[in-house]
Parts: sequence; C-alpha cells; structure tokens
Amino acid sequence: MRHIKRFIPNAYLFLVLVFIYLPIAILIIYSFNSLPKSYIWGSFTLDNYKSLFQGSDGSGILDSLLMTLKVAAIASFASTVFAVFASLGISYLGKKLAGIIMNLTYIPNVMPDLVTGISFMLLFAFLGVRKGEFTLIMAHIALCVPFAILSISPKIKQLDRSLAEAAMDLGATRMQTLRLVIIPQIMPGILSSLMLTFTLSVDDYLISNFNVDSSIQTLPMMIYSMAKLGVNPKMNALTTLIFAVVLILMALSNLSSIKRKIKE
Repeated sequence: MRHIKRFIPNAYLFLVLVFIYLPIAILIIYSFNSLPKSYIWGSFTLDNYKSLFQGSDGSGILDSLLMTLKVAAIASFASTVFAVFASLGISYLGKKLAGIIMNLTYIPNVMPDLVTGISFMLLFAFLGVRKGEFTLIMAHIALCVPFAILSISPKIKQLDRSLAEAAMDLGATRMQTLRLVIIPQIMPGILSSLMLTFTLSVDDYLISNFNVDSSIQTLPMMIYSMAKLGVNPKMNALTTLIFAVVLILMALSNLSSIKRKIKE
C-alpha cells in the first residue's frame, strides 16, 4: 500500500513533465532534420541554422526578431520604472485605499489578451493615432505595467523605511535616497520585473496583431504566418535558439542567487 501511495504522485509528476517537455524535445530534434517541411526524419544537418537569416523568409525573420527585441526592451524598462514609482506611491497610501488600487491593478493580469488588444485598438482609433511602432510599444507597456507592479510591490512592502528616513536626516535628497537606499533593497524585484515583462512582450501575439499595421511584424506574428504554410525547419531552429537563450538566462540567474546565498 505504501508503494502505491508513493508511485501515484511520482507517476503523475512524470506524466506532467513528459506532457510539458516532450513537444519541446521533438521541436529541438527536428530542427536538425535535413528534410524540409516534414516530420519524417531524413538525416542530421545544421543547414537550418546556417540559413536561418538567409533568403526572403530569412530577412523577414531577422527584421521581426529585431523589432520584437526592441519593443520588448523598451516595454520592460518603461513598465519597470513606472512600477517602481507606482509601488512606492501605493505603499504610502492608507491600507484601504492601497488595497483598492492593488485590486484594480490585478484586473488586467487576468483579463484576456483579446479584450486588451481590442480595447487599445479602439482607444488609438478614437484618439486618431495611426497604427505603427508607437502604438505597438504603448500597448506593450500597458500590458507589462500590472505584472511589473506585481513583481515589485512585495519588495516595497519589505523595505526598512527607517533607512530611507535616516538617509534623508543625514542630508540626502529624495532622488539620492531612492538611488542609493531604496533601489538596492528592491533590486531583486526589479530584476524579476524586467525578466517577466520582457518575456511577456516577446511572447505576445494578440495585442500586437490588433495594434500594428501590416508593415510591421513581431516574431510571434511572423511565426504564426509561417505556420499557416506548414512546418518550416527554420521555425524549429529559431524556437530552439530562443529556448536555449532562456535556459542560459535561467542558469545565470540561479548561479547568481546561489553565490549571493553563499556570501550571506
């Protein structure tokens, strides 16, 4: 009976991991397939990676990748800066009012992207703003701000306010107190906010699709258009590289946290 009780949770965990990682493993394997647009294995090749940014579709992939990284970098930085000041302001409000504002902040986190995308499309149309790179960036910043606040506000609550008050008593200005006292204390929250919002922006398809014209394509939009024509080996190679970059960033983040714990 004990063996059965141990087996069921372990088997369940194993099936969950297989369900999550088996498609990724298949994608990585077939990124090295020599047969184009096929799930039949031909032979091992690196041509899919060598020709990733070559040809007509390769230049499109490169342009969409650069646009996606540009938008994600701007959106993650701007939303994190806004979230720092917003979280600081909320922390000085009364408990009841702060709770109401935080609940309002949580609503966009659970709202479907379809609703958010259409809402911003109608807003820009009402304001007479032409769709383009500007509307894309603004929509992504608005998408990321609630998640940035969610990442930073717990660290703000853990702040030792006596340190900030002591710094100001010793002659530090508010900006100096923010830069030299507050920011170092909430840096883990800022870093997690940057990583989370950058990932959200890179991954977004619906909001981008509703708030940009046909002259601009983000990477998810490009991959979706490529998928309509069938399986493209370049698509497998590109997503494999993205997965590898994410793994490297996670490893570096874990190593830095382990080193920090050892020093403490």
